[in-house]
Amino acid sequence: MDLGIAGRTALVTGASSGLGLACAQALAADGVRVALAARSHERLAAAAQAVDGEPVTITTDLSRPEQIDDLVSAALDALGDIDILIANAGGPPPGNFASTGLDAYPDALQLNLLSTVALCKALIPPMQRRGWGRVVAITSVSVRQPIDQLILSNTARAGLTAFLKTTATEVAPDGVTVNTVQPGLHATARLGQLYDDLDAVAANVPTRRLGDPADFGRVVAFVCSEAARSITGASIPVDGGAARGLQ
Repeated sequence: MDLGIAGRTALVTGASSGLGLACAQALAADGVRVALAARSHERLAAAAQAVDGEPVTITTDLSRPEQIDDLVSAALDALGDIDILIANAGGPPPGNFASTGLDAYPDALQLNLLSTVALCKALIPPMQRRGWGRVVAITSVSVRQPIDQLILSNTARAGLTAFLKTTATEVAPDGVTVNTVQPGLHATARLGQLYDDLDAVAANVPTRRLGDPADFGRVVAFVCSEAARSITGASIPVDGGAARGLQ
């Protein structure tokens, strides 16, 4: 299927591995020129070898607010305009209500909420002026069904979902779509850090398997497509049926 986005440009954060890298790969396979952003220069360099075209790499730390402007400037310098923003970031440390101190929340909110707000503030207005843009944030199925021991992630990603849903209605008349895609359990390094027995984890998913990051990336690429121009303000679960609620 031709997604109609060949020749577009994209900034993908958290792109050195896992779901972020899979999104960059899927977009590049459809002719999008991508900028990969993440904290590790070495991991970015390795990731770029797995992405089609001529990807740009930008070393940045989304947990540091002062680096957001530099990230945007570097991406614009490399790509010119940015048509697509894929906002992705690693999760904050695990913990529950009792074990998580108040002082842990600002960092989590910066990483998983405020960094994306800042990127949207910088990149959406130019998209509006050009009459075309796509914003997709990778959040979590925890927005629908909070995950035990991930109170920081649950809190920050729910707030981000509300921000993007609100923004979507404001910018839709200008040809800009804003959506979130909510991954469940995918076969990534992050999952291996959280769980010891991945086979047991997969057994609890209705599909009886962990998600494939490559499949997830193709879903995100479709949300960025011309065919998806009427999809905005949506929160799309890609979780193997794990969330049991009706909405």
